[in-house]
Amino acid sequence: MTAYFVSRHPGAVDWARRRGIVAEALRHLDTECVGPGDRVLGTLPVSVAAEVCARGARYFHLSLDVPPEARGRDLSADEMEAFGAELQEYDIRRTEAGKP
Repeated sequence: MTAYFVSRHPGAVDWARRRGIVAEALRHLDTECVGPGDRVLGTLPVSVAAEVCARGARYFHLSLDVPPEARGRDLSADEMEAFGAELQEYDIRRTEAGKP
């Protein structure tokens, strides 16, 4: 089993290290490398997160409440802490019934 922390943001990687999260840091996730029992942490597009789950891995979404004045720029690990950053597990599945 492998753990991946997916983020393009240095502050997020620093935040994860401060939290003692042991995972391979990636800027981009190739879902072909993900297998059953793996853990994928970060902020992924929902379609990619669904692919992670379909491959039998667990997805932990990096959630935080970013105020409008802090959006659109890289955040530091300290700012992420201040904005309540946390990892929350989601099980995401694509459905056919929901087509518009």
